[in-house]
Amino acid sequence: MFESLQDRLGSILNGLTGRGALSEADVSAALREVRRALLEADVALDVVRSFTEKVREKAVGAEILKSIKPGQMVVKIVHDQLIEMLGSEGVTIDLNAPAPVVIMMVGLQGSGKTTTTGKIASRMKIRDKKKVLMASLDTRRPAAQEQLRQLGVQTGVDTLPVITGQSPTDIAARAVQAAKLGGHDVVILDTAGRTHIDEPLMIEMAEIKRKSNPHEILLVADALTGQDAVNLARNFDERVGITGLVLTRMDGDGRGGAALSMRAVTGKPIKLIGVGEKMGELEEFHPRRVADRILGMGDIVSLVEKAAENIDAEKAAAMAAKMAKGKFDLNDLADQLGQMQKMGGMGGIMGLMPGMSGMKDKMAAAGLDDKLFGRQIAIISSMTKAERANPDLLKHSRKKRIAAGSGTDAADINKLLKMHRQMADMMKMMGGKGKGGMMKQMMGGLANKMGLGGLGGGGVPDLSKLDPKQLEALQKQAEAAGLKPGGMPGLGGGGLPGLGGAKLPGLGGGFPGLPGLPKKK
Repeated sequence: MFESLQDRLGSILNGLTGRGALSEADVSAALREVRRALLEADVALDVVRSFTEKVREKAVGAEILKSIKPGQMVVKIVHDQLIEMLGSEGVTIDLNAPAPVVIMMVGLQGSGKTTTTGKIASRMKIRDKKKVLMASLDTRRPAAQEQLRQLGVQTGVDTLPVITGQSPTDIAARAVQAAKLGGHDVVILDTAGRTHIDEPLMIEMAEIKRKSNPHEILLVADALTGQDAVNLARNFDERVGITGLVLTRMDGDGRGGAALSMRAVTGKPIKLIGVGEKMGELEEFHPRRVADRILGMGDIVSLVEKAAENIDAEKAAAMAAKMAKGKFDLNDLADQLGQMQKMGGMGGIMGLMPGMSGMKDKMAAAGLDDKLFGRQIAIISSMTKAERANPDLLKHSRKKRIAAGSGTDAADINKLLKMHRQMADMMKMMGGKGKGGMMKQMMGGLANKMGLGGLGGGGVPDLSKLDPKQLEALQKQAEAAGLKPGGMPGLGGGGLPGLGGAKLPGLGGGFPGLPGLPKKK
């Protein structure tokens, strides 16, 4: 979503950080470019004006121009101002009210209200252990109520039985009553949308609000609609009164202006973002983390959380035990590739790693993309159990059979086997004897450098026992210790071990597979 803005701001601010001293003219020239970049990203004009003025006020102060590294101070000011524009702290859905808590979903047709209703209900059921009832108030769109019922079946969430001929306000009142009788903690009302804002829609929304007395009114808006989404938010807030925003299609290739403008224009927090079509692809909105991503600083905390959700702790521990013995077969490689895909693929992981966002294009040009991993998993899946455990069995006739089964050719199979050999050799080095193996030495050295010595005999801290604030502190500690964007100490050229050349996280000694992650929920 923010890639083009990230590239533009990155190049502008890199030009400042490389200078020994900054004049007022340098700051003004950079801010002109920042203003242009934000306008091109479709951020509202008044928001851009306010943003650049606030940055100018802080950046032209005497203490900045005379500071040791003025360029870096300007980057910090831009970063802090971005956080302020997006909302200082992340705000979640408020369930602090007598049960059943009523959540009303509003928005235009096609913005993803029904799917988002299903995602929120599924999230509350799994993560918050709440009993949720979903009710469709959309009597106009054909099969809208059936769509919500199907989502309920898919996620195991209760839905209100449909009675034909009832008005939306009557359905809302019946839903709240049914939730009280059924002992539900939350009731989510999926209201009808229109293709555009009109008077009958607003009257209907106000009537539903009066009848159901919702604790939260969430506006669902499509992040790809740009400035129109900002006007939509303003209108709904004035007429109905919204408590928060949910932005859908944040995984799209829009310019991100709506996300940056809506909080500043409406004063209402963005509570959740939809990052895909699947039921689990809904994330909380964290302003600081989004600001970090926009400025190419990565987002280690989200990466750790993603890993914790997607990696099976028992499998990870078994993999670590095998690695300690220097063993690594094709089954292990397939597991690692599968875990990477669950975490958002190569692009998703790279976007969250400090200084690595610019690597995505280079890797795609070298043919190292998610399609490659899909082909590699297909190749491994076409092998027999014996072949996966012992790749030395793969002679010409077997390769022909595997190529035919996976839709690839012998060259693809040879590349996979070569990659596996390199990784298996590295595993032997990491699990080797001596002073506890290279992996333990490397992690111990890294922990000491970060001021975390003595953790588990020189290892890394147990991530399952750290909350997000501690993880953020750990990230800052790491950066202060020299783990700057673009490089990790001791890993030459800023790469991560695993694949020689363009080194990839998560393959072998990369991120997925480290013990100490929380158990999969």
